[in-house]
Amino acid sequence: MPSSPTAPPPARSWMDDVRDRLSAREPVVATPSPGIRRAAVLVPLFVKDGGLWVLLTRRTESLEHHRGQISFPGGSAEDDDDSPLETALRETDEEIGVRAEDVKPLGTLSPLTTVTNFYVEPFVGAIPNPYPFRVAEAEIAELIEVPVATLLDPKVLETRMLPGREEPVLFYHHGDHVIWGVTARILKEFLDALR
Repeated sequence: MPSSPTAPPPARSWMDDVRDRLSAREPVVATPSPGIRRAAVLVPLFVKDGGLWVLLTRRTESLEHHRGQISFPGGSAEDDDDSPLETALRETDEEIGVRAEDVKPLGTLSPLTTVTNFYVEPFVGAIPNPYPFRVAEAEIAELIEVPVATLLDPKVLETRMLPGREEPVLFYHHGDHVIWGVTARILKEFLDALR
């Protein structure tokens, strides 16, 4: 009896590739200091024009923390959040209207502590494109879509020392936008994983 032809392996998606790259990294373990405020953010990825893009937000000038800065959607944990991922998804829904069920979690990045005393846990997730965003105008001044290929270009990354900082600060330049601080550190870890 002739053998049956073998089916080709299923095509891998970009989500599988990102998930594999994130899980292959050596995790950085950090323990939050007692009394530090917990927070979580989502690094939303989507495909547009045949390439991978990342979505960022520019915060309004009226917010208490990080006003006017470019950040990932997210925020402070609340007592009824079951996990940091739930915090990131809830805050993403509140800020830009992306529902939790529309996010496909792909992995995590290293937790970071901000100079404003937040312990931030970043999660990477895929979102559909196009998407009917609902922006919370009191918190978010602008949605910023950036091609990942642009951010991988070494010419857009600047590193410099700032007064009072012990380590160099990263700055990603995209058009008129400057991404720095914890957002730039999260972005760099994500981009390094893709490389």
